[in-house]
Amino acid sequence: MDALKSTKVQSDAGAVDYFSSIIKEENTRMNKHVETILQAAHLEKKENELNRQLVNINDLIQGVIDSFKLQLDAKPSAVHTQLDAKPSEIWIDEEYFLHVLSNLIDNAIKYAKSEIDITIITKTVSNKIIISIEDKGIGMTPDTVKHIFEKFYRAHAGNIHNVKGFGLGMSYVKWVIDLHKGTIQVTSELDKGTKVEISLPMIEPK
Repeated sequence: MDALKSTKVQSDAGAVDYFSSIIKEENTRMNKHVETILQAAHLEKKENELNRQLVNINDLIQGVIDSFKLQLDAKPSAVHTQLDAKPSEIWIDEEYFLHVLSNLIDNAIKYAKSEIDITIITKTVSNKIIISIEDKGIGMTPDTVKHIFEKFYRAHAGNIHNVKGFGLGMSYVKWVIDLHKGTIQVTSELDKGTKVEISLPMIEPK
């Protein structure tokens, strides 16, 4: 906001657009954090009903990637996609999964090194859809991975792992996956990167 008040910036339409886009991005990010805080109240309420819809998971993922264009353009980045799930339609709560995918891709961007490098793969195995999101970022210690799904858990391994946000993201992700009777596995190596793999049963609601 202070930058926008600058006379020099105000006289440069391009600069105004640039700083306005940053403010818009940060507002969107804050809204996501607030929404996650509100959703945390549901983490103890397993009876919460899902609003299942038939969703094309490949299209949903591509849409989420597109929503991060501003962050991806901010530094050298590459997002590799291999969206091979076929059939790719699955009965899920689209809103919940929008938050799940946004959280995981946001993490992959947030904890990147000097360059963002993310690989997202979908495939169909038997009656399950597998979603894999892998990055080449700063990675995590085995202890951090062990506690990653705990509410409000924060890693304590120096500034490089100073977790931003409210520490609710991964517990929310796990809660959504559990509600869908799926599984999630996180593997990571410090300074090498992190891989998140989600397996979802392709079951039609009764």
